[in-house]
Amino acid sequence: MASLMEDLLDVLGKEEAEYQVLVELANEKKDAVIKGDIAKLTDITTREQEEAGVLLNLSNRRSQALSDMAIVLGKNPEELTITKMIGYLENQPKEQEALKQQRDRLLEVGGKMRALNQQNEVLLAQALEMVEFDLTLLKSMRQAPETANYDRNANTTGDILGGSGFDAKQ
Repeated sequence: MASLMEDLLDVLGKEEAEYQVLVELANEKKDAVIKGDIAKLTDITTREQEEAGVLLNLSNRRSQALSDMAIVLGKNPEELTITKMIGYLENQPKEQEALKQQRDRLLEVGGKMRALNQQNEVLLAQALEMVEFDLTLLKSMRQAPETANYDRNANTTGDILGGSGFDAKQ
């Protein structure tokens, strides 16, 4: 059981380190979005995807460690969580405290990650709104108002004024 606990703590520590890397990337992403640096944003997204792959592997290892611990304890592997595991370790205060601290650090970094992701989501939405505004402004600058020319049936002809500015003759 002791080696299983060490494995679990090791995996949780590695997960925390990977989430710290993601927090740093999220801060870089925030700066890239603010500056409008598309190349850097692309690079950061690629690095985030690599980190997500590493985190997926660590998550699988964590699940396997918890499943092995559940078998040793005679519990259902589907229902065993880290919080429940902390409760089962009341006779082993040293391991219980270590697991509790690791869980709390992981939850803290996860909270930071969530907050930064929400902030980046808002920044990206604002950046998209600004791009849409710029596109609308450019379109409206290219369009001139219709003239007040009418045909024989008193319908407007739909003629558009020239976009060259002045029609001055010399």
